[in-house]
Amino acid sequence: MQKLLNQTIDIARQAGDAIMAIYKTDYEQYEKSDSSPLTEADLAAHHIIIDGLKEISDYPCLSEESGEADGIDWQQRKDWGTYWLIDPLDGTKEFINKNDEFTVNIALIENGKAVLGVVYCPPLDRLYFAEKSTGAFRQDGTEAARKISVADAPEAGETWKVVGSRRHGAEALEKFAEQLGDVETVSMGSSLKLCLVAEGAAHLYPRLALTCEWDTGAAQAVVEIAGGQVLAPNSEGGLSPLMYGQKEELLNPFFIVCGPVSDIWQSTFVMLSK
Repeated sequence: MQKLLNQTIDIARQAGDAIMAIYKTDYEQYEKSDSSPLTEADLAAHHIIIDGLKEISDYPCLSEESGEADGIDWQQRKDWGTYWLIDPLDGTKEFINKNDEFTVNIALIENGKAVLGVVYCPPLDRLYFAEKSTGAFRQDGTEAARKISVADAPEAGETWKVVGSRRHGAEALEKFAEQLGDVETVSMGSSLKLCLVAEGAAHLYPRLALTCEWDTGAAQAVVEIAGGQVLAPNSEGGLSPLMYGQKEELLNPFFIVCGPVSDIWQSTFVMLSK
């Protein structure tokens, strides 16, 4: 798995290089059927990643940019035990707005769980990676990678650091934060939000807006291997780990990224998720 992780990191960096080459140009921009934006960079990264992963493994690939021509439907996906889950450019709107908060996301899913994850932010040359047997790490540029772990929950009277989306769910986030007392909020784009919790720079990331499985898989691996959790409401009124490849629909339920679960916020989050 360590060799596979290193190969995946190399592929993510190659995709990041292609993205940055386009980032500096007057690139073409399109609109997908769901009205979300698509650029040349999304497509260039997609092809680099798919081609690269096919060279290092026989696992099937599911990418955000996998189209009808790839012939991937639920009848095929439901039998995948292990597969790659990819967002070639997570945060396309951040890319278009040139705020540097976009990432390349590659996850290996095994029996519904993300067991290997690479999240690469090419404009910052910042890399998060994790594999269950070795741990979770952050690397900036050519610096040595350092092991990361989630933070403990604040003690009474201490400040909760909460990450929010730059573009979605601000009103719900405000209602959630009201239950915590002293709160410091940080707005961020793409899967970097999950990574802030993974490295202990934030305590919580409540996601009360829609995402797809490829938006979260790689960063969830980093969070969980760093000792954290990515949890969604369950039918019993509690919280269960966010899972992958379990349903035809690729949308995620609302979820929260955290270290330990706290009574301070659990019931509020479940209520806001309905």
